[in-house]
Amino acid sequence: MTRPRVLVVDDKDTMVMLLSRILSSEFDVTTAADGTRALGLIASQLFDVVVSDIRMPGADGMAVLRETRRVQPDAEVILMTAFATVQAAVEAMKQGAYDYLQKPFEPDEALLLVRRAAERKQLRTQARDLEAALASAHRFQNLIAESPQMHKVLELVRRAATSDVTVLTTGESGVGKEVVARAVHSASNRAQQRFIAINCGAMPEQLFEAELFGYVKGAFTGGAADHRGLFEQASGGTLFLDEIGELPLAMQVKLNRVLQERTVRRVGDTTERPVDVRVIAATNIDLPVAIAAGRFREDLYYRINVFPIHVPPLRDRRSDVPLLAELFLQRHHKDGQPDGFTPDALALLMDYEWPGNVRELENLVQRALAVSDGPKLGAAAFEQLRPLSGPSLTDLRPETLTYRDMLEAARERATRDYLVAVMKDVGGNVTQAAERAGIERESMHRLLKKHGVRSDDFKPRGA
Repeated sequence: MTRPRVLVVDDKDTMVMLLSRILSSEFDVTTAADGTRALGLIASQLFDVVVSDIRMPGADGMAVLRETRRVQPDAEVILMTAFATVQAAVEAMKQGAYDYLQKPFEPDEALLLVRRAAERKQLRTQARDLEAALASAHRFQNLIAESPQMHKVLELVRRAATSDVTVLTTGESGVGKEVVARAVHSASNRAQQRFIAINCGAMPEQLFEAELFGYVKGAFTGGAADHRGLFEQASGGTLFLDEIGELPLAMQVKLNRVLQERTVRRVGDTTERPVDVRVIAATNIDLPVAIAAGRFREDLYYRINVFPIHVPPLRDRRSDVPLLAELFLQRHHKDGQPDGFTPDALALLMDYEWPGNVRELENLVQRALAVSDGPKLGAAAFEQLRPLSGPSLTDLRPETLTYRDMLEAARERATRDYLVAVMKDVGGNVTQAAERAGIERESMHRLLKKHGVRSDDFKPRGA
């Protein structure tokens, strides 16, 4: 997957070097020593996020902001400021800046802010592409459906959008739970306000309370100014808590209280602040089982499970596959690439079991476009599916196979089933999967490649 591109602009070499070191682990970083150079880069290259100092000789941060908004309106801009220019940064946010970063800052604070800005830009782009692709499809907001199972989901989404109750979306990783959440938000009376998503499984536990509820100046090292948490930022709109089953128990207690009282208390503060937020949660684990195991609070479960929406796996709604495949082809197609599918290719896609669900289908179509020539995507573009599209163990017919062939088919099938199960359990982490299997990481990579199992298809969104 292509890494988001970030432009860092500052006339101080030390600051440019610091931010490059902080951000380079997750982003492709380009730097500019002044605003004038930045304007040239913005005119010639595409960026997901621009991080710029406000005060610079020549073109300042406000000029960088204005030019970015004009040339690359989808890019997010973060302005860096010292205490004396905080008011200027606040004014910049009114003119379209995503946020500001006050110097001096903690490395984790800068990384988190840029990460959130990049995710916002990516989600905006995805939403726009999806809307265009769905113009003539069976759809509701950003959801498409051909199967009876998804028609039921669409109806639940319509009903949820007419109320303000808390929604719990469930389903395997990659089925589209966030798409469902965004559809509920977009069709509700909160559609004009913010939709903010956070992955509860990806946030370090020590940062979670500050991120959700905010903090006051001096609450901890690096807390140089008051900070609004996500609940306050989403006030009037919707807060999407993805993978809520991964939320630490201590945070579950505090979240349950916020949902009950509809107020938040920033870290280090004694004041309760009212919030008007519609909460939509999602999980790919069985929460009643987690409750029995002591990993999830029962009171929080009943608090969030007011309006449940279960999204079925793609293997149980195969009639949606052609429509989704066409959608993803339109989304990722570039000039000169195939613009459709052959019947054999669609048949192969329909027969596949899709352990990674809709996310895996999108990744597969995108990869096929990149490696294929000709007017249409043929079955050869999806050859890696064949080991997974064979019969189940119970479907193997002994009368048509030799004993050796039967053993080989059963072994191949069992290996694939095992790899899929392990990758689901560890969220696509190859190192953990290798440890679980008791083999070397390189051996695990070879097995995954041989059986057409992609680790990216099992990773949480945004990871």
